[in-house]
Amino acid sequence: MREAYEKYVHPDFRHHNAYFKGDRESLLTGMEENARKFPNKTYETMRILEDGNLVAMHGKVTLSPDSQWSVIHIFRFEDDLIIEEWEASQEVLKDSPNENRVF
Repeated sequence: MREAYEKYVHPDFRHHNAYFKGDRESLLTGMEENARKFPNKTYETMRILEDGNLVAMHGKVTLSPDSQWSVIHIFRFEDDLIIEEWEASQEVLKDSPNENRVF
């Protein structure tokens, strides 16, 4: 994971994840901890939108058979590297009244 982070994430990266400090290393550490906690986690990209230096991704994260999440990431690029990131997520409700679901 660190190798990919070094390759694709700008040295001045900042993020807006409410659960971690806003710096580059804090998010990487959090991502590594999450990978250890959920070693069988999967991510499926549902759609990608691009507007200049901004890219938004909507995806399905499966932490376990009983835990699926809809996640939206917005990335801002500078010099072909991710320099800023926002995210929003919600757990997929098994008893949602919405017949269209979240995907």
